[in-house]
Amino acid sequence: MGRFTKVLVANRGEIACRVITSAQSLGYRTVAVFSEADAGARHVQLADQAVCIAPPTAAESYLNVDALLDACRRSGADAVHPGYGFLSENADFAAACAEAGVTFIGPPADAIRLMGSKRLSKIAMQEAGVPCVPGYQGEDQSDDTLIKEAEAVGLPLMIKASAGGGGRGMRVVTEPEQIAAQLKSARQEAKSSFGNDELILERGVISPRDVEIRVFGDDDGNVIHLGGRDCSVQRRHQ
Repeated sequence: MGRFTKVLVANRGEIACRVITSAQSLGYRTVAVFSEADAGARHVQLADQAVCIAPPTAAESYLNVDALLDACRRSGADAVHPGYGFLSENADFAAACAEAGVTFIGPPADAIRLMGSKRLSKIAMQEAGVPCVPGYQGEDQSDDTLIKEAEAVGLPLMIKASAGGGGRGMRVVTEPEQIAAQLKSARQEAKSSFGNDELILERGVISPRDVEIRVFGDDDGNVIHLGGRDCSVQRRHQ
């Protein structure tokens, strides 16, 4: 069975259902977490155990590190699978799991800290000499600075949440008068989805091809890749 036997799935909905059924097929026991609003959800019914972690809002439940680790203690879960979105790319959550003696099924905290932040990862790629789309990835996140930098980058403009994925917190701007409103909208979605409202700006690339190669490694030094895939058909500007 490996280093753990019971997996808490720190997510909800379809992604939680997929993780739960996959884990169960491999012989692991599973724990679902849910807010009061999701008490009747399918992922709650599928899991071997279920723990209510908080009131309805995501910030109090699925983004609440303390509540999730408490659910691990209460249920006896010795591993956490974050799914995608929410805390899946949150380095502090991965570090907190390690400190609590719970296996985080995902990259180590230092890798997430670098590559889970579009801002930091883009800076790292630029320092490595990798060609990047022009944009702004600075620490100054004030509205005035972002508006000024957006005007400098030019249109079409992509506003992107630095944290998380799934295309959330992304906005396309085609008119100058849209910049301020779209910055506010992207920031709000990033905060509610990932608990982090940091943004980056990039010149919009129209009709791009998004080709990705997924690489997986484990603690024993085994590494494989799953070939390339054309992600251009994904929704929400991915």
